[in-house]
Amino acid sequence: MAAIRASQLGNNVILLERNDSIGHKLLLTGNGRCNLTKQTEMEVFLEKFGRRGSFFRSAFTTFSNQDLMKFFLISGLDMKVEESGRVFPVTDKSKSVVDVLKSFLDERDVEVVYNYRLEHLRKDGAIFKIQSTKKPVIKTLKAIITTGGASYRRTGSTGDGFKLARRLGHQITPLKPGMVPLTIRENWVNSLKGLNLERVKLTVVYGNKRRITSVGNLLFTHFGVSGPLILDMSRGLVSILDKYGDIKLLIDLEPEKSRLELGSQLTEEFQTMGKLSLKKYLGIHVPQSLTTPLLEILSIDPIKKLNQISKKERLSILECLKALPLTITGHLPLEKAMITCGGVSRNEINPQTMESRLVDDLYFAGEIIDGCAPSGGFNLQQAFSTGYLAGQSAASFSD
Repeated sequence: MAAIRASQLGNNVILLERNDSIGHKLLLTGNGRCNLTKQTEMEVFLEKFGRRGSFFRSAFTTFSNQDLMKFFLISGLDMKVEESGRVFPVTDKSKSVVDVLKSFLDERDVEVVYNYRLEHLRKDGAIFKIQSTKKPVIKTLKAIITTGGASYRRTGSTGDGFKLARRLGHQITPLKPGMVPLTIRENWVNSLKGLNLERVKLTVVYGNKRRITSVGNLLFTHFGVSGPLILDMSRGLVSILDKYGDIKLLIDLEPEKSRLELGSQLTEEFQTMGKLSLKKYLGIHVPQSLTTPLLEILSIDPIKKLNQISKKERLSILECLKALPLTITGHLPLEKAMITCGGVSRNEINPQTMESRLVDDLYFAGEIIDGCAPSGGFNLQQAFSTGYLAGQSAASFSD
């Protein structure tokens, strides 16, 4: 987007691409469908980027979610808005998005150099000198670093941009994984690999604090838990784990009912289905594969009839359905995360232009900038908006 915008304003632009084609990470986003942005107000975008999210106000104003959708619409790619305002291409294919970007680059005569592994970026007077091991030195008046983070390294985001920025004098805030699966202590989780729990609510307990999520999906893996609910809350949990250690996770398997409502339902069903075994009964409320772990936690004989269950046992069943306990012990490494939190300090970037405050004519855009948001199109919109602003700023002040 930075290259496209700079070229639209009449500049000669070279795009140095690490891979053999553009958009490797875009192809993976939204499970291959590319959740481009979200249909919501700017204040929501700023809030999602947490403390000092207002840093991105100028970028989102210059190139908003509506501008982004229009950009693709005039290229013949329609958008559709799904549940909770998430915006996808009507094709449901990330490749459609990449194809539009590639067409824009071609139309604007942007020179794309593929398989380029940058070794040095240094400034000599007013000129940037960019060097690779295999290609001649490139000289330019303006440089925009858009190398992404240090996660999903197979897409080319190997953290090289942080090294470049640091060599040019910039501070890199600590890099932490965002939108990353979590590891769980309880061994029974391993047997549920691939089980997706739909419409559950989570509560995390640490110190004397509690945090409750909205209703969503949770996925069991061979090492712990993942899925939309986990990925969205993981950014905050990574820091909490660093501070508090292990975290208690409680899964509400029936969030639509209060404890009182579900308790009354259990009492009634235990009376009307008295001859049913507990194992078969639990299968009414939870996926069959979850019944065995539940019974182990409850320490109740699975063939015991409902009319033989004591009040104390019934209350423990209620508690399991409303607050199934797990222990979060950690998270997968940064390279397994969907996004990188941390990066070039926002204190060293002019939010009005995306230009470095330390090095004139050097700009940053995208995930290399400190600051990340949960899923929903927020991070991609940040990349497009900061890229657009950086490209426009660099072009507007060209010599």
